[in-house]
Amino acid sequence: MRQPNWVPAGTDLDKPNAARVYDYYLGGSHNFEADREMARKAVELWPDLPQIMRANRAFLRRSVHVLAEQGYTRFLDIGSGIPTFGPVHEAARAVRPDARVVYVDLDPVAVAHSRLILKDDELSSVVEADLRDVPDLLSRPEVIELLAPGEPVVLLLVAVLHFIKDEDEPEKLIGRLRDALPPGSAMVLSHASLEGRPDQAGAHQDLYKRTPTPLTMRPLERITGFFEGFEVLEPGVVYLPEWRPDRPEAVGAHPERMTGVAGVGRLP
Repeated sequence: MRQPNWVPAGTDLDKPNAARVYDYYLGGSHNFEADREMARKAVELWPDLPQIMRANRAFLRRSVHVLAEQGYTRFLDIGSGIPTFGPVHEAARAVRPDARVVYVDLDPVAVAHSRLILKDDELSSVVEADLRDVPDLLSRPEVIELLAPGEPVVLLLVAVLHFIKDEDEPEKLIGRLRDALPPGSAMVLSHASLEGRPDQAGAHQDLYKRTPTPLTMRPLERITGFFEGFEVLEPGVVYLPEWRPDRPEAVGAHPERMTGVAGVGRLP
C-alpha cells in the first residue's frame, strides 16, 4: 500500500499514535486503523471523549480567531500534536494571512508527520522539544526568532498541562515561559478539570494510566492560578463550550460534561 505524503518513511502503521488518535476524534483523515481501534476502545470506557476533544479544538479555533482579530500574528503552540483539522495556522490566517506559527511537541512521530504536512509552509515551523525542559525549548532557533522583541506572541498551552505531573511543577514551567514572552503577549490555556463530572474524574484518570501519558486532572481554582501575571479576558476561566461561543445555543444545557475548562490571558 502506498503511504500518504504526510507519513514519514518507515512509520509503523500498525502501532497507534496518540496524535493520530486525536485526529480521528476530531473527524480528521490523518489516522490509520490501529489508531481508530485504540480510539474505539477508549470511547467504550469514556463515551464523551470525542465530544470533549472537539470542544477543545473548537475553543482553540475561537481563541486564535479572537486574538488574530486583535492583531496578533505570532503563535507558539506547545503540545501541538499533528496540525490537522482546524489547526492554529489555519485559524489565524483566516484573519491574518501573515500569521507565523511554531508548533512544538515531544512526540517524534507527531513531529515527523507535522514537518511533512507543513514542508511547503514558509510561515510555520515544527520543533521537537519537551515542555518540562523550558530552557531547552526556549533555546531553539525557531522559538528564539518567534519571541524576538517587536511583536507580542500568543502562547498556546491547549490540553497539554494535564499531562504534566505535579512533581514537574507546572506553575514554574508556565512562569518561565511567561517571563520569556514580549510585553502584551497572550496565553491560551485549556485543562482537564475535576469540576463538572466528579463522578467520572477517577475513570478518566484511570483510562490514561494505561497510556505513556497519564492524566492529572486539577481543580478550577488551581487552573485559574496558572494565569498568574496575566489579565484574564472575559468570560474568565470557564467550561470549554462557554468561552465566547459562536452561538449561545452551541453551549448546550450541560457544558460541564466536557470535563475541561479554558481561558485566555494577556500580559501588560
